[in-house]
Amino acid sequence: MGINHFGHFLLVNLLIDDLAKVKGSRCCVVGSITGNSNTVGGGLVYPRADLGDLSGFAEGAKKPVSMADGKPFFGAKAYKDSKVCNMMTVSELHRRYHESTGIAFSSMYPGCIAETQLFREKRPWFRKAFPWFMKYVTGGYVGMEEAGERLAQVVDDPQCTKSDVYWSWNGGAQQIGRWSED
Repeated sequence: MGINHFGHFLLVNLLIDDLAKVKGSRCCVVGSITGNSNTVGGGLVYPRADLGDLSGFAEGAKKPVSMADGKPFFGAKAYKDSKVCNMMTVSELHRRYHESTGIAFSSMYPGCIAETQLFREKRPWFRKAFPWFMKYVTGGYVGMEEAGERLAQVVDDPQCTKSDVYWSWNGGAQQIGRWSED
């Protein structure tokens, strides 16, 4: 939560005045389908994201209560919870600042980047099988370079100026992502 959400939150707050000075500026936070319970990765793959009553934040997010919902730390859930917080923050930034500053706030899911340190706590067989599964079974695999190109597209492409949206690519699309109201 600290890096995946609070770090993003702090950085945006530090940059918002400078972003407001630039016409057409955009702020995009990288999200994940795992935070959305309407997707396979978020709804069918355990654990589900659940912020609960945010009692963990009230407790200072420290051991033994280190999750937003007040429960003990669980890495996979912490990641999913942080992505939910990111998407909620993007919507709140849009609500508070878009009209007065013109900054376009969005979130995006570049695809499953299956060969990063995200899965470092998983068993070795999973780290080997998961990229293969994402490439050849689901088609959701994206390399780091392509993910970076997709992020660059969201912050630079004239077609991606809409605020308060979630950009994603489906079916291995190589062109423009499509925003989704959910």
